[in-house]
Amino acid sequence: MKAEDYAQVHDLWMKISGFGIRSVDDSQMGVQRFLERNPGCSVVAEKEGKIVGSILCGHDGRRGCLYHVCVHPKFRKQGIGKAMVVFAMEALKKEKINKVSLIAFTKNDIGNAFWKEIGWTKREDLNYYDFTLNEANITAFNK
Repeated sequence: MKAEDYAQVHDLWMKISGFGIRSVDDSQMGVQRFLERNPGCSVVAEKEGKIVGSILCGHDGRRGCLYHVCVHPKFRKQGIGKAMVVFAMEALKKEKINKVSLIAFTKNDIGNAFWKEIGWTKREDLNYYDFTLNEANITAFNK
């Protein structure tokens, strides 16, 4: 994934039901900053010259994380998501990252089924906490 892909990736995000977009982090500038910090880890999938899937992937030097994993509804069940996940995991391995995580909304039945199907483990032994540092970074959910 390159910064130039942003417009198509954002258009894709807007087509995904239940997808959460943050006003600052998911802006063009926010995504560009993320890509610059994590070069070569994020990925897009293309069909007929159009982006139909994407993953923002990065790490902090210890753990990797996948963000905004999605495939256009018309192109699901074709191995695109799995291929992108494999790409991201291989990129993290090259960076000597040994563990990768992600967050899936509990109401995201399609996503949760996907992660279970490809062998990821749902953690039941921890709680997830966050704290908002920037009140302007508001999450809006697609309908």
